[in-house]
Amino acid sequence: MSSLTIKDLPREERPRERLQRYGAEVLSDAELLALLIRTGTVSESALVLAHRVLKGDGGKTGLEFVARAGIEELSKIKGIGPAKAVQIKAAVELGRRISAFCRSDDIVISSPVDVKKLLMEEMRFLEKEHFKVILLNVKNRVISIEEISIGSLNSSIVHPREVFKPAIKRSSAAIILVHNHPSGDPTPSREDIEITRRLVEAGRILGIDVLDHVIIGNPSYVSFKEKGLL
Repeated sequence: MSSLTIKDLPREERPRERLQRYGAEVLSDAELLALLIRTGTVSESALVLAHRVLKGDGGKTGLEFVARAGIEELSKIKGIGPAKAVQIKAAVELGRRISAFCRSDDIVISSPVDVKKLLMEEMRFLEKEHFKVILLNVKNRVISIEEISIGSLNSSIVHPREVFKPAIKRSSAAIILVHNHPSGDPTPSREDIEITRRLVEAGRILGIDVLDHVIIGNPSYVSFKEKGLL
């Protein structure tokens, strides 16, 4: 079975033909990955190789492994190598950028679920902490999403001056704080809570409401407003 190539499959069962006929959304993760990999090895088809890649490294599996693994880690998988690893990582980054680009220009934030829909897929697999601010107008319509810092959250990186600078520049009525926890656990740390309180107080002085702080995990999130921490 492992020596079976994709060309040995009935034409209607091949990933490329299925995509052309039914659309990309009907393909499994392994089939989509097989199309990126393109060729397998002497003993494995691209589809079998894709299934093996998705088994991960024991700690992370599936798309989480593919999204988080570096080129070196992917290259060590038998049958992948540097060239295929680069193709996979390029596809992951392209997907992330498309997700960010395709945000609607007419989004209204009415609950933490709206924040989750807006940023979860972009932020859930990030390997470092990214701190973003959603700028809102008086009707809670999204003006823009600004990245403030990358790295472990601390008071020197997330300074009120940097957080509120874009909000003042864009005449925002309110903001929502968002950052991710690369561990996947969105439970707020003591520093998360302290920084949030500091920014809420700064917002009161400036007349810009901090409506919420949402921490993105994988696949869950925590809203400070829902938890009564705001």
